[in-house]
Amino acid sequence: MLKFIKEKLFLFLDYYLKNFSPKLVEVLKRGYDLNKFKRDTLAGMTVAVVSIPLAMALAIASGVTPAQGLYTAIVAGFFIALLGGSKYQIGGPTGAFVVVIFNVMKNYGAEGLAMTMLIAGVILIVCGFLKLGTYIKYIPYPVVTGFTAGIGVLLISTQIKDLLGLQMEAVPSEFLPKWAAYFHNLKTFSFASVFIAAFSFAAIFYVKKKYPNVPSYLVAVVGATLLVAVFALFSTAPDTIGSKFGAIPHFLPMPRLPEFDFNLLLRVFPSGLTIAFLAGVESLLSATVVDGMSGDNHNSNAELIAEGVANLMSMAFTGVPATGAIARTATNYKSHAYSPMSGIMQSVILLLFMLLLAGVAKFIPLACLSAVLILVGWNMLNLTKMYYLLKGARGDALTLVVTLFLTVLVDLNTGISVGFMLSSIIFMHRMSQQIEIETDEKALEYRGGGRDLSQVLHEQGVISMRFSGPLFFGDALDVTKFLRNLKSEPKIIIIRMGYVPMVDISGANALVGFIERVKKKHDTKIILSNVKKQPRRMLHEAFLQNNLTWHNIAIASNFENALKITRRYLRMRKYQEKLAEREIL
Repeated sequence: MLKFIKEKLFLFLDYYLKNFSPKLVEVLKRGYDLNKFKRDTLAGMTVAVVSIPLAMALAIASGVTPAQGLYTAIVAGFFIALLGGSKYQIGGPTGAFVVVIFNVMKNYGAEGLAMTMLIAGVILIVCGFLKLGTYIKYIPYPVVTGFTAGIGVLLISTQIKDLLGLQMEAVPSEFLPKWAAYFHNLKTFSFASVFIAAFSFAAIFYVKKKYPNVPSYLVAVVGATLLVAVFALFSTAPDTIGSKFGAIPHFLPMPRLPEFDFNLLLRVFPSGLTIAFLAGVESLLSATVVDGMSGDNHNSNAELIAEGVANLMSMAFTGVPATGAIARTATNYKSHAYSPMSGIMQSVILLLFMLLLAGVAKFIPLACLSAVLILVGWNMLNLTKMYYLLKGARGDALTLVVTLFLTVLVDLNTGISVGFMLSSIIFMHRMSQQIEIETDEKALEYRGGGRDLSQVLHEQGVISMRFSGPLFFGDALDVTKFLRNLKSEPKIIIIRMGYVPMVDISGANALVGFIERVKKKHDTKIILSNVKKQPRRMLHEAFLQNNLTWHNIAIASNFENALKITRRYLRMRKYQEKLAEREIL
C-alpha cells in the first residue's frame, strides 16, 4: 500500500512539475548564486517597507486587526513566491478584497471569513489544474475597469470616519446611508485626526515628487507616528492602532483549521466565488503587467494554484484573502529583483519586523492609515482609463457605468454578474452587425466575352448571394428576414460562404430552414459555394435535425464550380421543359 502511494505521489509530482512548474524551480535550475541572492534580499527589503503600512491599513479597513494583515503578507506572500508562475510577483492583502471581507466579517464573523477563504482557495487550485488560467484574459476590460473603480469608491467611503476622527457609534454598510451619516456627524470631527491626515497627504505627495525612489507611504506613517508618540502635539490624541486594537503580537499564531459548517459554507459561497474571481484576475493582471516590464513570461495556471494554496495557508494562520499586488510587484521589479526569492525574503523581513518592532506599531494613528488607503482607492479608480472608455464605443461606456454603479450601490456580485452579461450581449450585438448578406450579380460576370452572364443568368432566375462574417444566433433573425424578403421566385440560388468563418447551430438552422422553404415552395436549386470546415460541420448537424441530407443541395468548392453546376442545371431544366411541352402536344 505504501509503495502504491509513493508511486502515485511521484507520478503527481512529475505531472505537476511538467505542467505547473513554479518559476522559482526554473530559476534555480538555470543557476543561482550569492550575488543574485543579495539582489533578491535588497528587493525584498524594499517591498517589505512598502508592505508594512499597506498590510495593516488594508486589514483595518477590512474589519479585522492590523496583525492579520501582517500575517497575510507574511504567509500568503511566501507561498505565492514559492509556488507562483511569475518571476516577480509579490502577494498579500489588496484593496480589491476590502469590501468583500468587511461584509463577510459583519454578517458571518471570523468563521465565515475562514470558510470563504476555503472556498476561494479550492476554486483557484481546481481552476489552475484544469488549466483555466489562460481563459481569464477573456473577461471584458470595461467590466474589470468598472468593477475595480467601484471597489475604489467603496474603499474611499470606508475611510472618512477615521480620516476626520468623527465621533460615530456605528457606520451604515450601504453606500448612500453611509455618506448621509458622515454629513450628519461632520461637526464631531477631531482636529488632531484632520491634522494628521493633512500631514500624511502632504508627506506622501512631497516624497513622491522629490524622492520617487523612497517609500512615501512609510515616510508618512513614520512621520505621523513620531508626531503622536514622541512630540505629543495634541491635547486629545487621535485614535491609534494601540488604542483601538491593542498591541500587535510578536510572532505568527499557531495554524488551525476552521470548524467545517456546511450551512455556513452555502451562505458564504457567493463571497468565496467573488474572492476567487478577484484573486485570479488581479494576480494574472499583475503578472501580465510585470511581464511587459521585464520581458519574462509567466505560467498563468501555476499562478492560480499558488494563489489558491496561499489563501488556504493564510486561512490557517487567521489571515485574510490575498492575491498578487500590482504596485508591490512593480516595486519588486524596479528594485532589481532577480527571482521569486525576493518575495520569500519580503516575508522573512516582515516576520523580523513583527519580532523586533511590533511594539512601535501601536502608536501609528488611524488617520494616517486612512490617508494611505484613500490614495490606494484613488489609484484603483483609474480615471484616465475610465475617461478613454467613456469616450469610446457606447457599449463599452455603458458596461463600465453599469458595472461601476451596481458595484457601489448594490453589491459586488451583482456588479460582476450584470456587467459580464451586459458586455456579452453587447459583444453579440456587435458580432451580429458584422454579417453582411447581399445579392452579388457582378460576380456572375461572363469572362469569355459576349453578353454579361449576370444579366443572362438573372433573366433565367439565378441569384447569387454573398455572406460575410460569422453567422450565429444573434444574426439568425436578420438572415431569415433578408431571405424571406426575396421578391422573385429564383430557380437557382448560389450561397457564397467563403467569408463566413464560423456558424453556430442557431444560424445553421436559420439557413437550413430557408433552404427547406424555398425548395418546397419554388423547387429552387440551392448551391453552397466554398463552405469552410466549421460551418460545414454545423450545417451537417442542422441537416440531420431537419431530416435533410447533403444530397438535397449542391456543394461547390469555389464560385467557378458553382457556375458550372448552374449551367448544367439550367441546360437540364430547359431540356425537361421541352420534353414536357412535347408530351402536352
